[in-house]
Amino acid sequence: MSSKFSSWVRSGEPWIWINAGAVSLSIIAVLGLLLLIAVRGLGHFWPHAVLEVKYHETPDRVVQVIGEVHDQEEVTGERLRAAGVAVPAEVVNTSRYLVKVGNRETYGSDFRWLAEPLMEGSSYPAAVMVLERREWGNFFGYLKSVQEGNTTVAEGEAAWDALQERIQRARDIYRQIRDIETGEIGTVNYAMERLRLKQRRLELDGKFTPAAGEELAAKRQQLEESYGKLQVQLSALYDQVRRDHLTATIADGSEVTIEVAQVVRAYRPNALHLGEKLSFYAVKLWEFVSEEPREANTEGGIFPAIFGTVMMVFLMSLMVTPFGVVAAVYLREYAKQGPLTRLIRIAVNNLAGVPSIVYGVFGLGFFVYLLGGNIDRLFFPEALPAPTFGTPGILWASLTLAILTVPVVIVATEEGLSRIPRSIREGSLALGATKAETLWRTVLPMASPAMMTGIILAIARAAGEVAPLMLVGVVKLAPSLPLDGNAPFLHLERKFMHLGFHIYDVGFQSPNVEAARPLVYATSLLLVFVIVVLNLAAITIRNRLREKYRALEH
Repeated sequence: MSSKFSSWVRSGEPWIWINAGAVSLSIIAVLGLLLLIAVRGLGHFWPHAVLEVKYHETPDRVVQVIGEVHDQEEVTGERLRAAGVAVPAEVVNTSRYLVKVGNRETYGSDFRWLAEPLMEGSSYPAAVMVLERREWGNFFGYLKSVQEGNTTVAEGEAAWDALQERIQRARDIYRQIRDIETGEIGTVNYAMERLRLKQRRLELDGKFTPAAGEELAAKRQQLEESYGKLQVQLSALYDQVRRDHLTATIADGSEVTIEVAQVVRAYRPNALHLGEKLSFYAVKLWEFVSEEPREANTEGGIFPAIFGTVMMVFLMSLMVTPFGVVAAVYLREYAKQGPLTRLIRIAVNNLAGVPSIVYGVFGLGFFVYLLGGNIDRLFFPEALPAPTFGTPGILWASLTLAILTVPVVIVATEEGLSRIPRSIREGSLALGATKAETLWRTVLPMASPAMMTGIILAIARAAGEVAPLMLVGVVKLAPSLPLDGNAPFLHLERKFMHLGFHIYDVGFQSPNVEAARPLVYATSLLLVFVIVVLNLAAITIRNRLREKYRALEH
């Protein structure tokens, strides 16, 4: 028996099973984590039922509570009594519920805990209404009437259809306002700033003449006239959008009046059937990936963060690939193999283990302050003391991550170059090609799958980095995207939003942690999805290149 066991161990089969088990456990752990993130994140967009219940805050005080149940936990009666909750002495173990009550301007917070022994008469009324607002979070209550100016246009059940019409009208007007403010007015302001900088540049160069001043003044006058007309349009639109109001009753029976312009969406979740809930879910999910954030990033969408992440990864890939490939080609094909070359390879490998925040400090000091500051003094003196490139931006963030990931590309490219048979190089040289031609036309194309492997690994690491970006360009909320319709269209000096930093900001810096928690899971899932999509695109390119050059390898 012992000899059979020894021979079985020597055969190496146990290590195969151990390796397979470890890989299986890793896959299960990753899938379990993704499932947890998906359930917690994607469930946030589902229209939750709204509970109405009487709650005994004290033996002498009973309040009406309306809200969504977001969490439940088992607690002991002793723990509740120690926290000041007036549960009866005979309660040993019970449950408590985290309820989103909304109406922050009335209650001061969005959530409160309710102990089950103190709850009475739970129900889910079909008429209860939820308002998603541009400010102050969600509102829970019952619609009473809709007013246009000082005139009541609908009451009771008829008010619901009137409210939906006016919400859609307000949303359409807000789209026009946003187009004017961020589009047309943004373009005018950008042009006026360019004129100011042009005049300042002429003054610095000693070329500012009366004729040039008149020309600039004429252009400035045209822009100011355009700006004035746009302001008149904006004022009229704001007057229109503030016309309508609604009156609703909250849980304690008091009435509140809300501007319809502040309402993004109104719905009655307890009255929705399955098809309407699925439609609501799809709309909310699309809003999440296509719109801008609001309410300190705890509401709305995260499109600017998606755009910033993808753009930064593309810029990083464009920068890291030539540097990594050139360094690998020199080390493998041209450098004399000796102690110095080995020392350089050791240094490259060690760079991969340097903490990312160190790269952030390097990027801030070298790229932003040194390189960017000198660029400003040489090419943008008219803008000083306000920095143009001497401040964190997407260019410096991409370069910092390129430096961070270049060791991965160097190592992967070197491995690919080492696998190309020497006979291929010799055959190319024998046919009269130079070493450079052999390298460019034969060796590098055959090593391109290995280069793509390095880029894939670089993308996987760079897309999820946060610490260095906090120093070299990422911000909580970017007022404008790095890519727009104003020349030169791609603004590499601008700051940007990033999914990884958005997760950090919402999860740890949000003033409303409970409301932001589901968005942390949803954004995390989206970040994983973006990284997977970018990697799959690179893997597809790599596989096509591998198939194309496989015949040459044999």
